[in-house]
Parts: sequence; structure tokens; C-alpha cells
Amino acid sequence: MFWYGPGMAGWGYALMTIGMVLFWALVIFGVVALVRSFTRVDQPTTTRSTPEQLLAERFARGEIDEHEYHQRLEVLRNGSRPLAKS
Repeated sequence: MFWYGPGMAGWGYALMTIGMVLFWALVIFGVVALVRSFTRVDQPTTTRSTPEQLLAERFARGEIDEHEYHQRLEVLRNGSRPLAKS
């Protein structure tokens, strides 16, 4: 009674199926993207330590003594190297 035309052919069903799959794929992708953006933990950026920081770490670990620390720190800050002792 309310049927107009020859009905939906094979291509109509195929396009409707493909359209529905694409629609739900986009919805799921959008939800996943939103959840990931809100739950993302910011990763600390890795920065390189300065030579003075590395020297301070070595001194804190006890690899070098206080005299050597101050001597090397002076070299880093002034850019001059002490004369080698023979």
C-alpha cells in the first residue's frame, strides 16, 4: 500500500551497509580520541643536562672530591684550562 517504486536493489543495501559501518567507525574513533586526550599523562620532556649539572651530580655521587669539583667548575665557567702538572 505505501510502497513506491521497485524497491531497494542490491546496491542500495550495499551502500547502506557501508555507510553504517563508516558511521560507527567514526563514532568509535571519536570516542577513543576524546578519552585518550583527556586521560593522557604528559610525558616529561627529556632535556640534556648542562656540563655544570653533570659535574655537580658527579660531586654529589662522590666520584670527584671538592678540590677537583671547584677546579673543573672554574674551567667550565672561565673557559681556561689550568697548566698540566708534571
